[in-house]
Amino acid sequence: MARSVASLITGRKTKYLIIVFWLALVALAGPLAGKLTSVEDNEAKSWLPGSAESTQVLDRQAAFASPDTIPAVVVYQRASGLTEADRVKVASDAHRFGQLAEVDGQVGGPILSGDGQAAQIIVPLNLGPEGWDKAGDIVTSMKDVAKAGASGLSVHVTGPAGSAADSSEAFAGIDGRLLFATIGVVVVILLFTYRSPGLWLLPVVSAGVALTTAQAVIYLLAKNAGLTVNAQSAGILTVLVFGAGTDYALLLVARYREELRRHSDRHEAMAVALHRAGPAIIASAGTVVIGMLCLLFAETNSTKGLGPVAAIGVLVGLAVMLTLLPALLVTVGRWIFWPARPRFGSAEPTITGLWAKIGKRIATRPRLTWVATSLALAVMAIGLVQLDATGLTNQETFRGNPDSIVGEEVLAGHFPAGAGNPVVVISKAEQGAAVKAALASTEGIDPASVSEPVAKGGLAYVVGTLNAAADSPAAYDTVDRVRDRVHAVPGADAQVGGNTAINLDLQRAARYDRNLIIPIVLVVVLVILALLLRAIVAPLVLVATVVLSFGAALGASALVFRHIFGFGGADTSLPLFVFVFLVALGIDYNIFLMTRVREETARYGTRRAALIGLAATGGVITSAGLVLAGTFAVLATLPLTAFAEIGFAVAFGVLLDTIIVRAVLVTALNLDIGRRMWWPGRLGKIADVEPAEAAQQPSEVPA
Repeated sequence: MARSVASLITGRKTKYLIIVFWLALVALAGPLAGKLTSVEDNEAKSWLPGSAESTQVLDRQAAFASPDTIPAVVVYQRASGLTEADRVKVASDAHRFGQLAEVDGQVGGPILSGDGQAAQIIVPLNLGPEGWDKAGDIVTSMKDVAKAGASGLSVHVTGPAGSAADSSEAFAGIDGRLLFATIGVVVVILLFTYRSPGLWLLPVVSAGVALTTAQAVIYLLAKNAGLTVNAQSAGILTVLVFGAGTDYALLLVARYREELRRHSDRHEAMAVALHRAGPAIIASAGTVVIGMLCLLFAETNSTKGLGPVAAIGVLVGLAVMLTLLPALLVTVGRWIFWPARPRFGSAEPTITGLWAKIGKRIATRPRLTWVATSLALAVMAIGLVQLDATGLTNQETFRGNPDSIVGEEVLAGHFPAGAGNPVVVISKAEQGAAVKAALASTEGIDPASVSEPVAKGGLAYVVGTLNAAADSPAAYDTVDRVRDRVHAVPGADAQVGGNTAINLDLQRAARYDRNLIIPIVLVVVLVILALLLRAIVAPLVLVATVVLSFGAALGASALVFRHIFGFGGADTSLPLFVFVFLVALGIDYNIFLMTRVREETARYGTRRAALIGLAATGGVITSAGLVLAGTFAVLATLPLTAFAEIGFAVAFGVLLDTIIVRAVLVTALNLDIGRRMWWPGRLGKIADVEPAEAAQQPSEVPA
C-alpha cells in the first residue's frame, strides 16, 4: 500500500497532477492567509482561562463599562516643579482628551502629585474589540496633544492603553519580519548543506506553500470555529512550519540522494526513498502533532490555542513535503544537485564521512562516553536553580525602554506605585458598602483611593489603588489579601479583577498548565516510541535522554538569560513551551535515527546497526537541527523578552540535542546496551558483536 502511494506521487504523469493540485490550492489559500491577522485576538480575555476570577470580573464589569475600555494614563513631569502655565496646559489637555470619540466615561484629573513636580490624567478609552491593534494610533494622537506647547514639560502615556500601544508596535509587521528572516536563515543553511545553487529553492518553495495553506486553514477555523489565534501563536506558526517542514525535506532529500546512487531511474529512486523514509517522517510529524495537541489540556486560552495552530502547521507541512516536494524533485531531475550530482553506481559518501569516524571513536569506550556525556548535561541542568519563571514585569517584557515603561517609572516616582492600574471589585449591590470597607482596610491598598460603590443592575463596582507597583510580587500579594477580605463579606459574591489580578491569574494558570501537560507529553511520546520501535527499553532510554537534554538546555539558557542578556526573569509559560518544542521536535531526530538503526539491526545486529545509522543519518540530522535552531533563533530578534527567551532556549536545545544527545549519547547507549535495547521485541534475540568489533567491520551503508 505504502509503495503504491509512493509510486503514485512520483509517477511519470501523476507527478504533474500533484504539482497542479498544490498550485491551485495555494492560489485559493493566498487571499485567506492574508486575512489571518484580522482574526487574531490579542485582548487580555483571550489569554485568560475562562474559570479565572479576573475573567469573570471582566464579564460582570460589562454592566458598568464596555469590556473593551482600558485606561490610558498621561503623566506630566517637570523636575523643578510644575509652573502655573503647566497646570493650565494639563487642565486644557484633560478637557481635550474628554472630547475624543474613543473616551468611554469620565476623564480623571488632572491629579497633581504631592511634591508638585508631576500631574496625571486618566483617560478611559473604548477601542472596540480590536482595541489592541488600534491602541497605537490613539496613543500617538494623545501624545501629540500632550506635547504640543509643552515648553520643556516631559510627557508620557502609560497605563494599560500605553502598554497595549507599545506591545502593538513591537508586534507590528512581525509576520513579515519573521517570514523574511526565517527564509533567509533556511536558504543560507540549505546552501551550506547541499552546496548546490539551485536545490535549496525546492524546499523553500514547498515550505512557503505549506505556510500559506496552513494560515488559510487556521483563518477559517478562527473565523468560523472559535479557534483562538494571537500574535504569539501566529509568529510561532511561521517559524514552526519552515523549521519542521524543512527538516522533513532534508530527511527525504538525503534518502532520495542515497537511492539515486542505487537506481538509474529517478522515479524509482524517489518511490523507494518515500517508502523507506516516509514512515519515519510521518511518525516524527505525528509525534509533534500529538505533542502540540496536548496543549489543549491547558487552562490558559493562549496556550490552548497554540496547540491546534501548531498541529495544523506541522500536518500541512508534512503533507506538502511528502507530496509536492517529491513531485518537484523528480520533475527537475538529477541536475538540481549540481555540482555534486549523485550518479548511479557511485559510492555513498557517508561511509567514510565524519559521523562514521565519530561512531568508531565512540565504539572504543561507549560506556565511558555516555556516562561522561550524561554527567556534563546534568551539570548544565543545575542552572535551572537560576531560572526565575515567575513572570515578567511590564518593564522586563520589553527589550528596550518604550514610552509606557518610562511613564510608569515617572508615575511611580510621584504617585502611589499602582496608580492607573486599580484593583476592581464587583459584588452584589446590597453589600457594596461592606465590600468598600473590606477593600479600604486591606493592607497594600491606599484607603483614600477607594471609590464609592457604583450600583447598576444589582451589582456594585468599587476600585482602589495599590501602594506597590501593579506588576510586582507585593501587588500580587495584595490582590490575594483583597480576595480573602471581600470573599469573606457575607452574601456579597464579591470578585476581584483588574490588570494585576489578570496577570496573577495568568501566572497561576501557566504553572498549572506546566505541571499538567509536561507529564502528559512524556507519556504520549513514550507510547508512540514503544509502538514505533516495538520495544520497551529503547523508548524508556530515549525519553530519559530527551528529559536530560531539556533540563540541560533550559539550565544553560537560564544562566545566559541572567548573566549575559541581563533579563530580569522569565515568562511563566517558558518552561512549558520550551519543553513541548524540544521534546516534540527533538524526538523527531530520535525517531529518524532509531528507525534506521532498527531497519539495519535485522541484518547486522544492534551495535553494527548503531554505527550504520549514525553514519547514514548523522549529517542530515545535524543539518536539520541547524535549520530548526536557526528558524527558532529568529524569534530572538524580536523586541520582546518572552520571544527572545523561547527562541534562544529552543535553538540552543535543538543544537544540543542533535550534535551531542542524538549523535553521541544515544549512539553510545546503543553500543553499550546492545540488543537489550529492543527487549522484549524479536530484535532483542538477534546475535550481536562487541562494540569494538562492530567498529572494525567494513564501513558500508547497505542498500
